[in-house]
Amino acid sequence: MKLNTNSNIYTFVYMTVVVIIVAVLLALANQSLKPRQEANILLDKQKQILGALKVDYSAGNPAEIYMVLVNDTLTYGDKEVYVANLNGATKYILPLSGKGLWGGIGGYLALDEDKNTIYGVNFNHESETPGLGAKIVEMPFREQFEGKHIRNAAGEVVSVAVLKSGKHAEGQEQVDAISGATITSSGVSTMLEVNLGEYAEFLKVESNEGKEEDHVESED
Repeated sequence: MKLNTNSNIYTFVYMTVVVIIVAVLLALANQSLKPRQEANILLDKQKQILGALKVDYSAGNPAEIYMVLVNDTLTYGDKEVYVANLNGATKYILPLSGKGLWGGIGGYLALDEDKNTIYGVNFNHESETPGLGAKIVEMPFREQFEGKHIRNAAGEVVSVAVLKSGKHAEGQEQVDAISGATITSSGVSTMLEVNLGEYAEFLKVESNEGKEEDHVESED
């Protein structure tokens, strides 16, 4: 029996077989590339954390440098805090995620052992405008955060405001927004406020009252 290659049935069966074969090949390719993709995602995360720690990894292996410096991960619900030892001092690194003008923004915030003083930040973005909002990744903007405090005089977590030059935040320390990138700058400010609020339990000021009571009781 001669196969009628001009029939609709033949065309349908042929296309179905081709689609199945292509789908199988794509699935196999994706599966084979998955370990490499996951490794690249992990490496990018490690580089960003090292960036927040102001560590220059350009002359070495960033993964190895990360493993030496970052020695613990604390979990608070679905939140993580990375703990690093840098030149004998403890640093806490908090992941950040938020919304910019054209897409997602994120990064990492490194705090000193007091959980109040910003040691460094590293921001990233998906699609902010080059020369404007995209400047959040550049050092002049990031360096402004260094040494700022995220708590107020009462010990409450209030974050750091990102405002236009000349404007002032009540009860907050602040940095200058990027000129011409108001929405992205506001996105960074909101991202910091929201994310730090989610870590409020971790960042709260520890009271010494309980420790003093325990000490008194132990002396009785």
